[in-house]
Amino acid sequence: MDNINQVLDNLKTNVAGTLGVALVDFESGMCLGSAGTGINTEVAAAGNMDVMKAKMRVMRDLGITGGIEDILITLQSQYHIIRPLGTSMFMYLAIDREQGNLALARHKLSAAADSIKL
Repeated sequence: MDNINQVLDNLKTNVAGTLGVALVDFESGMCLGSAGTGINTEVAAAGNMDVMKAKMRVMRDLGITGGIEDILITLQSQYHIIRPLGTSMFMYLAIDREQGNLALARHKLSAAADSIKL
Protein backbone atom coordinates (compact mmCIF):
# COMPACT_ATOMS: atom_id res chain seq x y z
CA MET A 1 0.00 0.00 0.00
CA ASP A 2 2.95 2.33 0.58
CA ASN A 3 3.82 2.06 -3.11
CA ILE A 4 0.26 2.97 -4.08
CA ASN A 5 0.13 6.03 -1.82
CA GLN A 6 3.52 7.15 -3.08
CA VAL A 7 2.43 6.83 -6.72
CA LEU A 8 -0.82 8.73 -6.09
CA ASP A 9 0.93 11.51 -4.17
CA ASN A 10 3.52 11.76 -6.93
CA LEU A 11 0.81 12.20 -9.56
CA LYS A 12 -0.96 14.83 -7.45
CA THR A 13 2.28 16.76 -7.08
CA ASN A 14 3.70 16.35 -10.59
CA VAL A 15 0.66 16.67 -12.85
CA ALA A 16 -0.26 20.34 -13.15
CA GLY A 17 -3.87 21.12 -12.32
CA THR A 18 -4.58 17.81 -10.57
CA LEU A 19 -7.90 17.90 -8.75
CA GLY A 20 -7.82 14.30 -7.62
CA VAL A 21 -6.33 10.92 -8.37
CA ALA A 22 -7.47 7.50 -7.16
CA LEU A 23 -6.87 3.78 -7.43
CA VAL A 24 -10.22 2.00 -7.63
CA ASP A 25 -11.38 -1.61 -7.25
CA PHE A 26 -13.23 -2.44 -10.47
CA GLU A 27 -15.85 -4.75 -8.94
CA SER A 28 -16.91 -2.74 -5.89
CA GLY A 29 -16.05 0.80 -6.97
CA MET A 30 -14.23 1.20 -3.66
CA CYS A 31 -11.43 3.74 -3.58
CA LEU A 32 -8.26 1.88 -2.52
CA GLY A 33 -6.21 5.06 -2.29
CA SER A 34 -6.54 8.68 -3.30
CA ALA A 35 -4.83 12.05 -3.29
CA GLY A 36 -6.05 15.58 -3.94
CA THR A 37 -8.80 17.76 -2.57
CA GLY A 38 -10.40 19.24 -5.68
CA ILE A 39 -13.06 16.53 -6.05
CA ASN A 40 -14.73 13.85 -3.96
CA THR A 41 -12.72 10.82 -5.10
CA GLU A 42 -15.06 8.36 -3.34
CA VAL A 43 -18.03 9.54 -5.43
CA ALA A 44 -15.89 9.72 -8.58
CA ALA A 45 -14.57 6.18 -8.00
CA ALA A 46 -18.05 4.68 -7.75
CA GLY A 47 -19.35 6.59 -10.76
CA ASN A 48 -16.38 5.74 -12.94
CA MET A 49 -16.77 2.06 -12.12
CA ASP A 50 -20.12 2.31 -13.92
CA VAL A 51 -18.43 4.03 -16.89
CA MET A 52 -15.86 1.21 -17.14
CA LYS A 53 -18.50 -1.51 -16.93
CA ALA A 54 -20.69 0.20 -19.53
CA LYS A 55 -17.80 0.54 -22.00
CA MET A 56 -16.77 -3.09 -21.52
CA ARG A 57 -20.36 -4.20 -22.09
CA VAL A 58 -20.59 -2.17 -25.33
CA MET A 59 -17.26 -3.57 -26.54
CA ARG A 60 -18.49 -7.10 -25.85
CA ASP A 61 -21.82 -6.46 -27.62
CA LEU A 62 -20.00 -5.05 -30.66
CA GLY A 63 -17.50 -7.89 -30.73
CA ILE A 64 -14.55 -5.57 -30.17
CA THR A 65 -11.55 -7.47 -28.89
CA GLY A 66 -8.62 -6.10 -26.96
CA GLY A 67 -8.52 -3.97 -23.90
CA ILE A 68 -9.19 -0.38 -22.98
CA GLU A 69 -6.08 1.80 -22.86
CA ASP A 70 -7.89 4.71 -21.25
CA ILE A 71 -11.20 6.54 -21.27
CA LEU A 72 -11.25 10.32 -21.53
CA ILE A 73 -14.19 12.40 -20.36
CA THR A 74 -13.96 16.04 -21.41
CA LEU A 75 -15.92 18.59 -19.40
CA GLN A 76 -16.01 22.35 -19.92
CA SER A 77 -13.54 22.94 -17.10
CA GLN A 78 -11.96 19.53 -16.44
CA TYR A 79 -10.50 16.40 -18.00
CA HIS A 80 -11.22 13.02 -16.37
CA ILE A 81 -9.04 10.06 -17.37
CA ILE A 82 -9.79 6.45 -16.44
CA ARG A 83 -6.97 3.94 -16.99
CA PRO A 84 -7.46 0.19 -16.30
CA LEU A 85 -4.86 -1.79 -14.36
CA GLY A 86 -5.42 -5.35 -15.49
CA THR A 87 -8.97 -6.57 -14.97
CA SER A 88 -9.46 -5.80 -11.29
CA MET A 89 -8.58 -2.12 -10.83
CA PHE A 90 -8.35 1.22 -12.55
CA MET A 91 -6.71 4.56 -11.93
CA TYR A 92 -8.65 7.78 -12.17
CA LEU A 93 -7.20 11.26 -12.66
CA ALA A 94 -9.09 14.55 -12.83
CA ILE A 95 -7.32 17.74 -13.90
CA ASP A 96 -8.33 21.35 -14.40
CA ARG A 97 -8.39 22.19 -18.14
CA GLU A 98 -6.82 25.62 -17.76
CA GLN A 99 -4.02 24.54 -15.44
CA GLY A 100 -3.28 21.07 -16.77
CA ASN A 101 -1.86 19.55 -19.93
CA LEU A 102 -3.90 16.60 -21.20
CA ALA A 103 -1.11 14.89 -23.14
CA LEU A 104 1.31 15.15 -20.23
CA ALA A 105 -1.34 13.97 -17.76
CA ARG A 106 -2.09 10.89 -19.88
CA HIS A 107 1.62 10.12 -20.21
CA LYS A 108 2.26 10.45 -16.47
CA LEU A 109 -0.86 8.44 -15.58
CA SER A 110 0.29 5.64 -17.91
CA ALA A 111 3.75 5.60 -16.31
CA ALA A 112 2.23 5.65 -12.83
CA ALA A 113 -0.09 2.75 -13.65
CA ASP A 114 2.87 0.73 -14.91
CA SER A 115 4.80 1.42 -11.70
CA ILE A 116 2.16 0.17 -9.25
CA LYS A 117 3.13 -3.11 -7.61
CA LEU A 118 -0.03 -4.97 -6.66
